[in-house]
Amino acid sequence: MRPIQMVDTKNQYLKIKTEVDSAIHEVLDSAAYINGKPVQDFTQSLNQYIGAKYTVTCANGTDALQIAMMALDLQPGDEVITPSFTYIATTEVVALLRLKPVFVEVDTQTFCMDIDALKKAITPKTKAIVPVHLYGHAANMDAIMQVAAAHNLYVIEDNAQAIGANYTFSDGTVKKTGSIGHIGCTSFYPSKNLGAYGDGGAIFTNDEALATKMKMIANHGQQKRYYHEMVGCNSRLDSIQAAVLNIKLQHLDSYILARQSAADFYNKAFAQHPAIAVPHVADYSSHVYHQYTLILSGVNRDALSAYLAEKKIPSMIYYPVPGHKQAMFASLGTPVHLATTDWLTERVISLPMHTELDADQLSYITENVLAFINQ
Repeated sequence: MRPIQMVDTKNQYLKIKTEVDSAIHEVLDSAAYINGKPVQDFTQSLNQYIGAKYTVTCANGTDALQIAMMALDLQPGDEVITPSFTYIATTEVVALLRLKPVFVEVDTQTFCMDIDALKKAITPKTKAIVPVHLYGHAANMDAIMQVAAAHNLYVIEDNAQAIGANYTFSDGTVKKTGSIGHIGCTSFYPSKNLGAYGDGGAIFTNDEALATKMKMIANHGQQKRYYHEMVGCNSRLDSIQAAVLNIKLQHLDSYILARQSAADFYNKAFAQHPAIAVPHVADYSSHVYHQYTLILSGVNRDALSAYLAEKKIPSMIYYPVPGHKQAMFASLGTPVHLATTDWLTERVISLPMHTELDADQLSYITENVLAFINQ
């Protein structure tokens, strides 16, 4: 049996090595390392895949979120509602722009923003909502967009973990996550479902004016070289990463199927076990399993993690310290109490999830998880 990795990018690369190496050498031969043809090609291909009208590539997923918020002209002190149960980048950029993050609960089944909590958090200072499609499952965008419309709020989708996921609206319309809100943001960090061999990110919108503005912000606030119309930043997807991503985008749907197959194996192995809650899939969302995350009941999670490590099985806790308990937000003043979020941080554990998991590895992982829990 091959060694088990939490994320196996090497063996994934080996399967597309010829394509990727050729694409990289084309960039090297062209010497167009910034804004080369691969960037334009990938931007167009990604735009078609996501189904948005406009796509702007950038340097990473965190920049994508920052550029999105800058483009909306949010002002210091404006409130942005976001879940606490997510990676810090989602809320870090809110604070960086001197906006106020307002943390809300998540649903215990989907791990995504709780709609009742969202409604209760809205104040006259609220300007935007940032739902996170966590672990590869979509937030309830039907309800979120309805709430946003009722209160005239912007919606920025954090789609870093769910690229390729399908969302089905109540009227039967199906859209890719990232194309639903006013702006969608994603990351191409190497471990993502669509991962580069370095950093990268992208922003999606159906609004032409927003697209133009975000493209300017990502390029030092300019449309014409040396003529800077607004304060921007320097956030570019380089040609080599774009060349790699353009190859991998062609395989993304098959990568998703491989992840779903691995998740199905896990689900069947853990089915009906009273101590294990497997990932829930709502009627409105497909699941692309960026992470495969269990909720444990009556199990010593840290001891399980240590036991698995002894068996050379990696595991991870996403996320042990939620945003509302991070030191960087201590200056917000009044302590935030999020009982559901705190409950989840004490019980979730993620098992290896990637495109290269085989039956022997999956059997070994599930057998050892059950052996520990049943002892």
